[in-house]
Amino acid sequence: MPQHVSPLPPALTPSPASVSASPGSAPGAAPGSAPTPAPTSAELLDFVRRTAADRALVDSLPLDPEGRTWVRLDGPGGSEAWLIGWPPGTGTGWHDHAESRGAFATARGTLTENALAVRLPASGWNTLELADGLDRSRRLSEGAGRAFGRHHVHEVLNESTDTHAVSVHAYYPPLPLIRRFSRAGAVLRLEQVERPEDWQ
Repeated sequence: MPQHVSPLPPALTPSPASVSASPGSAPGAAPGSAPTPAPTSAELLDFVRRTAADRALVDSLPLDPEGRTWVRLDGPGGSEAWLIGWPPGTGTGWHDHAESRGAFATARGTLTENALAVRLPASGWNTLELADGLDRSRRLSEGAGRAFGRHHVHEVLNESTDTHAVSVHAYYPPLPLIRRFSRAGAVLRLEQVERPEDWQ
């Protein structure tokens, strides 16, 4: 039976507080000026690490014991960014980020990332059997972060039984869609495709 796949950024709770410009805007760009260069993966990682170290911002996030909470942030170079709170035992389910690259860093607690070292076909499938040796896992404690490229397939979990985690995420370009998967052993099944209107 497929696992329950819950929505990712950040739609797990009621309407979030927004503290940013619209996702497609380039912060600080005047009308008619040259567009801001797209942020690199290293710049996204630097942004999420610096933001995760901002104690006042992290402490301002409302936390809910039942579900994830979030606020939208102003990411670098028009990127989409989020500050997300994770109650104990919550996670995203398996998903990818289409053509967007990204980064995330843990601001409080510890998160576990399980990832697949494979690029999935863009379309034309509902079920795939994964080869051996594709699974990767890492734990990201407070201050740790990681960047990832396009088509990255992962799930992120707060495996603690008693500690709320908080993290910062950034994506460029802003997420055009998220594909959600269920997994049973080596079998990965496409369950749902979400678009921005589904989580805004």
